[in-house]
Amino acid sequence: VMTYSVREIYYTLQGEGAQTGRPAVFLRFAGCNLWSGREVDREAAVCNFCDTEFVGVDGPGGGKFQSAAALADAVRAAWPADSEGPPYVVCTGGEPLLQLDEAAIDALHAQGFEVGVETNGTIAAPGGVDWLCVSPKGRAPVTLTGGDELKLVYPQAEAEAQPERFVDLAFRYFFLQPLDNAHKEQNTLAAIRYCLDHPRWRLSLQSHKLMGIP
Repeated sequence: VMTYSVREIYYTLQGEGAQTGRPAVFLRFAGCNLWSGREVDREAAVCNFCDTEFVGVDGPGGGKFQSAAALADAVRAAWPADSEGPPYVVCTGGEPLLQLDEAAIDALHAQGFEVGVETNGTIAAPGGVDWLCVSPKGRAPVTLTGGDELKLVYPQAEAEAQPERFVDLAFRYFFLQPLDNAHKEQNTLAAIRYCLDHPRWRLSLQSHKLMGIP
């Protein structure tokens, strides 16, 4: 039986990509395969620009869940009671596909949830995902070459992470999201320019940061 290690579970608005503004429960799994989460390892990590705390299970709603049903119950408890509209959960991380399996997806479906996943694309996805967002990182290989949206943090220095490498993959939407670092303004202008020059791409802003919500 799979034990799920979860950093946090909370209710908010999706801040990025095609589902921006949609109410969602965020189910953040602990752990990642591209960075340990320790600052001492950041510089040498495949993905060294992560802006998320995914280490440990002590965030709001976090913990170790001994079954898929227990995990789905915790996600359901975070969704407002008696609300209309389909409940939506975003499975994220770290890297959610290190842990998210068909049993968990089935249990979330049984609770009525539409299941979204935000992944770095290095691990094959289990069946049953309703919305798949792939965000390639650095020189990491991309195993998931199709889905609903490809969301590329931009700019990235590595040749493997340039937009032209991904534009022919089987995604419905292609987003550039400005890299949030000391050069954020410059990165945003560069992303705007790229989208204007290559209209297949759309701009994704981290609207939750602009709104000041988690």
